[in-house]
Amino acid sequence: MNVKSRLLALLEDGGAKPCDGESSGGCGNPGGNGSLRSGEFSRGVESSGGGGYISGEALASELSVSRNAVWKAVESLRADGYEISAVTNKGYRLESSGDVLSAAGIMSHIKTGGLFQVEVRKQVTSTNTVLREMAERGAPEGFVLVAEEQFAGKGRLGRSFYSPCGYGVYFSLLLRPGSKTGETTLITSAAAVAVARAIEEVVGVRVGIKWVNDLFVNGKKVCGILTEATFGMESGLVETAILGIGINITEPEDGFPEELRGIAAALVENNSGAIRRRLIAATLDEFWRYYQNLSAREFLGEYRERSIVLGRDILVLTGGGQRPARALEIDENCKLVVRFENGEVATLDSGEVSVRV
Repeated sequence: MNVKSRLLALLEDGGAKPCDGESSGGCGNPGGNGSLRSGEFSRGVESSGGGGYISGEALASELSVSRNAVWKAVESLRADGYEISAVTNKGYRLESSGDVLSAAGIMSHIKTGGLFQVEVRKQVTSTNTVLREMAERGAPEGFVLVAEEQFAGKGRLGRSFYSPCGYGVYFSLLLRPGSKTGETTLITSAAAVAVARAIEEVVGVRVGIKWVNDLFVNGKKVCGILTEATFGMESGLVETAILGIGINITEPEDGFPEELRGIAAALVENNSGAIRRRLIAATLDEFWRYYQNLSAREFLGEYRERSIVLGRDILVLTGGGQRPARALEIDENCKLVVRFENGEVATLDSGEVSVRV
């Protein structure tokens, strides 16, 4: 984490004292810089008179930077939209962070240190499209592009993904797996479990997965995932994979578009906190744990448990229409095994299904 992200993590904690013992996450430090707060930092908090204020001297010492560097970081955070007060002989205090979406804010919640580089933009065509262009110019694995709004958001099968400003989470992660073609499905499936776990951690609602890439809450879609890969001409291996994730946080003031009403839903009625940046951070942490050893398929058991199609009658959507079937199982490669009404058993590695009511 850079100075700005680490400073925000300290201010968001409000000067919380360190815990006893060791902690890989830095106990009370969402950024996971791996170090407990120093005694000097605690004294700096106490000497500021409480009330959540932290002296500039204590912050500078804890961050191993100059007082001037602390001031510059504070000003940069203010420019991002964070409300930070400064009082002589007391120090700095974070008054309100609201749901400001900034790279520093996201990084302050990430526990997997040193792996991600985050960039936030106000508006893009599609985070997947823009990140692919950045990948072609040499962006590293672990680069995360976040947008407040997409005006050409991408869904599966050539569909668009509705991405209004301020009402959702839209981001893409660049991967350079160097793996076989079949593992792109594993990436999508691992991401689905990661997002489900992140939503439950941050929002506290149970999430189901509709094969292969949609997340549902109370029978309605709250998240879509799209993985796009490029392959080496000679090796045939996946050179880059762009993992795109879109989550509906709150419903737009005018509601969802007509074509999405009755299908889409939002996670919360009112977003009064740091839900968006916490969701992004938690998703990245959860996903990276699986991605480090993707072939082990540690996510597969939970993917199956969360399935909302297994054991149910479904419609398999094809270019020629719909075929009624029964969802039997999800195999080791996250393919869906179905039995059609004529008794034919097939394994689906792509396409779309819907649950028959």
